Amino acid sequence: MASHNQLGKEGEQLAVNYLVEKGYEILHRNWRHSHYEIDIIAKKNDLLRIIEVKALKSRGINFPEQSVTKKKFRYLLNAADEFLFHNQQYRHVQFDILSITLHPTNEPEFFLIEDVFL
Repeated sequence: MASHNQLGKEGEQLAVNYLVEKGYEILHRNWRHSHYEIDIIAKKNDLLRIIEVKALKSRGINFPEQSVTKKKFRYLLNAADEFLFHNQQYRHVQFDILSITLHPTNEPEFFLIEDVFL
């Protein structure tokens, strides 16, 4: 497995652990339909959360959340539309980005950006 795929899997597992600890109910991981994918679909306080996870090993001045471009966000919106078409019981949706910076000697650093719209 390529190192970036392994980093992605590790980041998503860290994200799930973090979110559960914060009181989120995880509904789906890597939800797929056609060519669409959503990293994590969760609920908290009766609000559906569509969560994009970005993990990066600590080096340089880049932050993981910087890799969520307008194009990536449009893709996420399309994926969410497809999910909501198949799950019409959800009325209130929020888009979040969970940024994880992995440090070689310290604990991972989490930065949750809530209610994102690009």
